Amino acid sequence: MSQEISETPETPVVPAAEEVPATESASAAPAPQERRGRGPRRDGRRGDRRGPRNAAPADPNAPEYLDKVVHINRCAKVVKGGRRFSFAALVVSGDGKGNVGIGYGKAKEVPDAIRKGTERAHKALRPVCLRNNTIPHEVLGTHDGGEVLLRPAAPGTGVIAGGGVRAVLEVAGVKDVLSKSLGSNNPGALVKATLDGLMKLRTLEQIRAARS
Repeated sequence: MSQEISETPETPVVPAAEEVPATESASAAPAPQERRGRGPRRDGRRGDRRGPRNAAPADPNAPEYLDKVVHINRCAKVVKGGRRFSFAALVVSGDGKGNVGIGYGKAKEVPDAIRKGTERAHKALRPVCLRNNTIPHEVLGTHDGGEVLLRPAAPGTGVIAGGGVRAVLEVAGVKDVLSKSLGSNNPGALVKATLDGLMKLRTLEQIRAARS
């Protein structure tokens, strides 16, 4: 009996790809590009410039002021569609070297009211007579219903005051003083009474000159 043997065709052997050494593959791979800023613009400026655009340079000779918001008042007007609000800001400003001013600004928004009050306070700066870090003598300032008593204090005492009185004394440059409110607690009356008292201060040289 003849025995049939089926011959299976041999699968072709595909040659393996030549292995590349690690050093050669690393050198052949493209090097990662470094991230750089944007190139120069058409007008010659670099595109990666930081900072606000069209920012005006700060004036080094501009005086520095200390601004403090004493009180913000809100007023509501009732109309057909509802209520319309307006704001008023009482601001005191000074340079901390014997000059102080008061400003009152009104606007539909709080930031605008503060800005107006600050600008008016800067324009209304008035000189104050000081002796070292305190005031030369005791004084009583009045305005409407407000009365503020100011007394000189020893070094290291600090500003013994509150509310609008403290704000006016600090921006004026007074560091040691005693105060007492004897009248109304209205912020506007207190601030203006304090300013009235500071305007009454006189140094020893000024009093001698006036008597002679």
